[in-house]
Amino acid sequence: MDNKNPNSNQFQIELKPEVAEGTYANLAIISHSSSEFVVDFVRVLPGVQKGQVKSRVILTPEHAKRLLLALQDNISKYENTFGPIRLPENRSNTFVPPAGAFKGEA
Repeated sequence: MDNKNPNSNQFQIELKPEVAEGTYANLAIISHSSSEFVVDFVRVLPGVQKGQVKSRVILTPEHAKRLLLALQDNISKYENTFGPIRLPENRSNTFVPPAGAFKGEA
């Protein structure tokens, strides 16, 4: 390790333009095995019977837990700034997939 360079423990992350645009998803399907978590990000459109997986992220259990904690922290910061995120009480207008409609295996 180079102690003369204070940035020697840092690394750079490249964000390609096509990835920086992002992908819209309004449903996440999470499955797991003993060694990994699989998160499929799906786009479901009104009136369309078939959702489309737009991205799949595979994580170790440790990284899945780190993601959970990071999301909790960021949601807390968001709500402190913008107010509580409200979830609809009347779920009739919210897409909820039927039980067993999606089968995910890791």
